Amino acid sequence: MEWILCTGGAGFIGSHTIVSLVNSGRLVVCIDNYSNSSKQVIGRIKYLIDADKRDNLIFVEGDIRNRGDIDKAFESVGQGNSVASVIHFAGLKSVGESVDYPLKYWDVNVKGTLELLNAMLRYGCKSIVFSSSATIYGIPEHVPVLETAKICPISPYGKTKVAIEDMLADIYKSDSLWRIVILRYFNPVGAHKSGLIGEYPKGRPNNLFPLVGDVAAGLSSRLKIFGGDWPTPDGTGIRDYIHVMDLAEGHKSALEFMEKNKTKPLFLNLGSGQGHSVLEVIHAYEKASMNTIEYDIVERRKGDAAISIADPSQAKLLLNWQTHYTLLDMCQDSWKWHCQKANLLEN
Repeated sequence: MEWILCTGGAGFIGSHTIVSLVNSGRLVVCIDNYSNSSKQVIGRIKYLIDADKRDNLIFVEGDIRNRGDIDKAFESVGQGNSVASVIHFAGLKSVGESVDYPLKYWDVNVKGTLELLNAMLRYGCKSIVFSSSATIYGIPEHVPVLETAKICPISPYGKTKVAIEDMLADIYKSDSLWRIVILRYFNPVGAHKSGLIGEYPKGRPNNLFPLVGDVAAGLSSRLKIFGGDWPTPDGTGIRDYIHVMDLAEGHKSALEFMEKNKTKPLFLNLGSGQGHSVLEVIHAYEKASMNTIEYDIVERRKGDAAISIADPSQAKLLLNWQTHYTLLDMCQDSWKWHCQKANLLEN
């Protein structure tokens, strides 16, 4: 039997993708060291999987930088079985933290990927879907952003993603038997509709949705909006937000495409193709939570862009994939998770 290995599968995007994959009949191995997630997530993932499919999921605790750990994951499927494809989520993802600790990001993201790819060669697995990021575009010169846009990351985090994309392109040049899909996604938000799994950043969050949720829940008094004088309709920055369940389906569609088609490495944007301003998000979250969200407008942050919106037309054309969740859906699901996560992850 052929299995799929998901690195970082207990994290935000990985956990939702695993639920989608296993419930669709796939066999999945997850490896995670829980550096930016929680072991309690495992029980929640299992609960969300159909009872008759729970044996189709294996969890391995380990770090992909450690050869012994990654070998254990490949060998966990048992004799006579094999890992046929990898979906690579594992890595650090905070832009701000990467500026303060760049070597940490190069070690985890780039060295981790190098060890993973070497393991794939040892076990004869040459199919990978890689979790890249829209941060590789830096400050977009044109919106919506095409995959052919200038690659100009402005943070160590974004630079590590570019380095990994280049590594994968070089592998294909050396051996055209590799099948590679690189997904550049924009702003993943939301949570599973059950409210049982969602984003669980360790330490102080720096993404908009967790921060808005903290204010709505009374855990923070006010939200800081960085810039109210951007060249946008309401003066606040505009971003392309994508529900994590739409993103999970995008990974599943990419995997299916890769299995059916032999092509050069694909570079695809995953986003809604629609932009929402910070104030629009706040108003939608107020509606979802039925709470007032107080905010202060402060100076712009260095390196921020006024507008960043994906052109996802290639993903729609090649993968037959598109988003379905609205901004209100994203806020409602995010709020449900936000209200439950502290209790869920303590038990």
